[in-house]
Amino acid sequence: MKLAAAPADGAANAALVRLVAAALGVARRDVTLASGAASRLKRLHISGDPAQLAGALDHIAKDRT
Repeated sequence: MKLAAAPADGAANAALVRLVAAALGVARRDVTLASGAASRLKRLHISGDPAQLAGALDHIAKDRT
């Protein structure tokens, strides 16, 4: 995934959190950066109902094909 936000002052990380939260239908507070703050490779922790999250991810995957 590519973001338009600059990687300065955590702007790109914040944009990623907002984008993922919106795509999965969860609050921003439920998406946190677990690792990779200064790296191109990120690991996120997403809190929420596993069934809802799986459904949202399935929906995203189907839209990409």
